[in-house]
Amino acid sequence: MRAEQVTDPIACHGEGPAWSPSWGGLRWVDMLAGDILTLREDRVERRHVARVAAAVRPRRGGGAVIGIERGFALESPDGQITALPEVWTASDIRMNEGGCDPRGNFWCGSMAYDQRPGAASLYRLGPEGGVDVMLEGVTVSNGLEWSPDGSLAYYNDTATGQVAVFDFDPDKGLRNRRVLVELPDGGRPDGLTVDAEGCVWTAVVNAGAIHRYRPDGILDGVIDVPADKTTACTFGGMNLDRLFITTSQVDADTSADSLAGALFVAEAGVTGQPLREFAG
Repeated sequence: MRAEQVTDPIACHGEGPAWSPSWGGLRWVDMLAGDILTLREDRVERRHVARVAAAVRPRRGGGAVIGIERGFALESPDGQITALPEVWTASDIRMNEGGCDPRGNFWCGSMAYDQRPGAASLYRLGPEGGVDVMLEGVTVSNGLEWSPDGSLAYYNDTATGQVAVFDFDPDKGLRNRRVLVELPDGGRPDGLTVDAEGCVWTAVVNAGAIHRYRPDGILDGVIDVPADKTTACTFGGMNLDRLFITTSQVDADTSADSLAGALFVAEAGVTGQPLREFAG
């Protein structure tokens, strides 16, 4: 399969696509610009929300929850942005990617700006505003999504070159980490999503590709993307059967990789899961 271009190369570091009917479609982030992008039929709307906009998910009561540089922010139903207290104060660490679990908690993981090993963590924001550290010793916290029945969580720490899988306990969190797959040829996994059949779709950030892996770790499909720095993917469209793919210009030779930073879409042949919302 091959992805088709949707937008011009408008994002410096496109990440975190998320499809929700409450938004009227697709949002994604231009992460290091601190902007949230919204796809309309004939245009893309851009809104600046913070110094870093790492990830965005809808809130059940309207608005959104956003991972920002050192923690979290809430968007109200009328669009006002309120930053929550910083989770840390160090200026060399930032949030990077996140998603919501089956109970409506928002998880977001961090990374050091210099990507030094083990400097990052994975955090969980609860509906009442409490923040817990769920995983430590991470290098580049990236894709996170749950299986359709909520019993498994799939997770990418990009530096490992692996897609990991955990047993998920709604009260205790992530348990029994093991490797679902080691990406071939030095592949670096970035954002991921899980389809309605329980298969994992992961962006391979240095390969211009999205890989689909079965729950047993077998490679079951590849989508070629005409931009090298593929960063994340999500299912969208009215039937959740279109795979939207974000890309980045960071460390890309844009003279040779002229579509870096564009948004792409592919007809995946399967459907995704409805986007989980933040319960706060």
